[in-house]
Amino acid sequence: MTDVMLTISGEEIYLLAERALWWPNASTLVVADLHWGKASTFRAAGIPIPIGTTSDDLARLDSALTRTGARRMVVLGDLFHAKAGRIASHTLAELRRWRSLAAPVEILLVRGNHDRHAGDPPGDLRINCVNAPAFVPPFVFRHEPANRGDGYGLAGHVHPGLTLMGRGLQRETLPCFLVGQSGTVLPAFGSFTGFGNVEPGPGDKAFVVVEGEVLEVALPIDLGPNAVPPDLHEMSPSQPAR
Repeated sequence: MTDVMLTISGEEIYLLAERALWWPNASTLVVADLHWGKASTFRAAGIPIPIGTTSDDLARLDSALTRTGARRMVVLGDLFHAKAGRIASHTLAELRRWRSLAAPVEILLVRGNHDRHAGDPPGDLRINCVNAPAFVPPFVFRHEPANRGDGYGLAGHVHPGLTLMGRGLQRETLPCFLVGQSGTVLPAFGSFTGFGNVEPGPGDKAFVVVEGEVLEVALPIDLGPNAVPPDLHEMSPSQPAR
């Protein structure tokens, strides 16, 4: 996998191909919008959704934790999608098995809008829950992006995606990190979440995740009828340091 290293607020951070952010100095892995149990919620409503999305996401989460050796994981809101998913026996069994194997990792949930409806996770998952904002200088952890001047923000909620167009005029929307001057918005970690198309502003940088790589997108992006496909710039390969 190819990751990207940046310096933000004097701290070295990595944008990981698993759709996570790694902060080595604090041994902290940051993820957003896991939406555990969303497929179970749909199935409970009679919508036929295949089983396996939670297992796939947990495998990707294990990859990020193993590669970084993180001692703490911060979830920027929306751990569970809804109450039906939080209490679904199949989902809980998977999560309990995973948590027993990831026992040394401290997990902090900064509550998001879905968490307020779903409720806090069961106590045996050993996840500490706090309301936003959570201050861990120089960063401010919150679910919804906000420019409040109280520190450099790390947030989710938006499920940012960028739509890129190929030379055959085919279009593909990819998860992305949106890095701005006052905050970074992380892509949704959950694979069954969809995307919110974003338009990077002046001074922003956008990094898409595609086929195990994090790549910077040349901005601005023009998707008009005469658009030239945007360039993807592969940064110098960086492996997350322990």
